[in-house]
Amino acid sequence: MKIDVSGGRLPKVLMADCIRSANEGGSHGGAYLVDLELGTYEKVLDWNDPTIDWEGRGSKRGLRGIAFHGDEILIAASDEVFAFDRDFRIRRSFRNRYLGYCHELFLDGGTLYVASTLYDSVLALDLASGTFTRGWMFRVTFDKDPRTSADPGPARPSVVAYDPAGDAGPEAGDTVHLNSVWVEQGRLFFSGLRPPYMLCVDDAGTVRKYADIPTWTHNARPFRGGVLCNSTGKDSICHLDLKGNVLKEFPVVRYAEAALTNVPAGTDIARQAFGRGLIATDDGLIIGSSSPSTISVYDFESGSLIKSVNITMDVRNAPHGLALWPY
Repeated sequence: MKIDVSGGRLPKVLMADCIRSANEGGSHGGAYLVDLELGTYEKVLDWNDPTIDWEGRGSKRGLRGIAFHGDEILIAASDEVFAFDRDFRIRRSFRNRYLGYCHELFLDGGTLYVASTLYDSVLALDLASGTFTRGWMFRVTFDKDPRTSADPGPARPSVVAYDPAGDAGPEAGDTVHLNSVWVEQGRLFFSGLRPPYMLCVDDAGTVRKYADIPTWTHNARPFRGGVLCNSTGKDSICHLDLKGNVLKEFPVVRYAEAALTNVPAGTDIARQAFGRGLIATDDGLIIGSSSPSTISVYDFESGSLIKSVNITMDVRNAPHGLALWPY
């Protein structure tokens, strides 16, 4: 989306977040409309559904990816996609047995693509009919579980297309922590935290590796002949070439530890500078979000930080979805 910043005006963005390690009975996320020029924000949604699974740090907490379709605001929760009007009232929602721990959304025409992390999948939703029409499972197997083994053995990746309306889809697994989805020139791109590459599927259904990327990335997408991503393991936004070499790096904003609030104790983990949520405008701005809920604007060419807006110093507040406000 093209944003005119010729007069120095920074855009408005919509940010969805989850409150990591939130306790049962309280709010566990929401959505904020942020005016980056004025440095002001409004909380437009408070997500406090008490029926979620409260295990783990993030799990089913909060709100996730964002997309806009006509006058509908589409926001993913863990296992459901909601369509809101401009006053953030729910108009309709979409569920599927293969949605779980959703991350990013991408809208291409009338089709919404959803990263379904629990099922290592991308699902395609036809918004006119409200029907999930296609699914792709990206799964990597190892000799040992890479989440617990320092030497899991060689990776064996596979991509399998399936019908999300049927019964032949994948079992829950989250083997790759698939979190990123993008569509460009008829090709579907996706990647996750664990595999060190981004894959793409063309119109003919051919699957190939598009680029090498670091492990522990979010929001990876094709960009200027390479890849732009939140390199969450490096606490930075990176522009990479197709071999995974860093061409430009934008460090995530950090705060003095003493300024942080609600730092979890023991094994209950939430940390600052966890980067997730990413926008690149046609006008040369890179906009990223990070914990505790902060949105930062960079100039791509110079690499300089233009502005940073903090919403809370509660370190549990982790941004998830980030999108330009089109209205």
